[in-house]
Amino acid sequence: MSIKTTASITPLLLRNQQSKKFVGAHVSAAKGVYNAIYNAHLIGGQAFALFLKSQRKWTSPDYTSKQVETFHAALQNFAYSPSQILPHGSYLVNLGNPDSEKRKLSYEAFLDDLKRCEQLGLKLYNFHPGSTVGKCTNQESIQYIADGINQAHQETKSVVCVLENMAGSGNVIGSKFEELRSIIDLVRDQSRVGVCLDTCHAFAAGYDLRTEVEYNKVIDEFDKIVGLNYLRGLHLNDSKTELGSKKDRHELIGKGHIGLDAFRFIMNDARLEGIPMVLETPFSGDAGYAQEIELLYSLVEDK
Repeated sequence: MSIKTTASITPLLLRNQQSKKFVGAHVSAAKGVYNAIYNAHLIGGQAFALFLKSQRKWTSPDYTSKQVETFHAALQNFAYSPSQILPHGSYLVNLGNPDSEKRKLSYEAFLDDLKRCEQLGLKLYNFHPGSTVGKCTNQESIQYIADGINQAHQETKSVVCVLENMAGSGNVIGSKFEELRSIIDLVRDQSRVGVCLDTCHAFAAGYDLRTEVEYNKVIDEFDKIVGLNYLRGLHLNDSKTELGSKKDRHELIGKGHIGLDAFRFIMNDARLEGIPMVLETPFSGDAGYAQEIELLYSLVEDK
């Protein structure tokens, strides 16, 4: 269980630390959850996402006390705060499933992740809201999702459940801002619910970000329907597919149908300061993210 415990400050990292934009990437936590911290540091990230356990299994071994202690020590050594970290939930979880047994299985995995967040001192937890699986109405599925969040709030103390907007394929919930708002409206403790806005998903769902006028229209619409006070994070991804495709196909920044201008708007939008902005672009391994992080920070204009 080894991890480097001292942080070397590079010129790039120093510049990034001076920005009010927390840009990073979804990094590997292989061989120990604490390794995600070092991996984020290596790429110059001021934010990061990670899986708290295997995202392809329903259950995973509990953390050992040593793993938790090492994670806390690494957070301190590399100067990350919980506000810069946005863990990602399991792809298996579907709180909106009308099948009570399957929904129970999803809830147990969801709750386990929230408790892992509490062990690690993390305050945010991002997850895909769920799906009707074609067997109930959207409103019924929305109620199931909210019920799961409400129950989880009773069994945990402080973690904010962060709903991710979706691309709109199949029977998924959350591709429309109105659906995210409907879930929030049904959550009793609204201080513990938020939204992560994924640029690829939004674009695929029909929200155009390519011009400054259209970009501001989308952010204003989000503020009107959901509320920017609920925005707890961003996933920064270009799109392999066209506007309104309803397909979740991430592309490298500036290489897809969204284009680089949208990310320039984001990097210069004061409304988006102080929240984790996480790359999920299709690199194999973490190394490529360093280049994209540098690219994004280079888009910041002098004021």
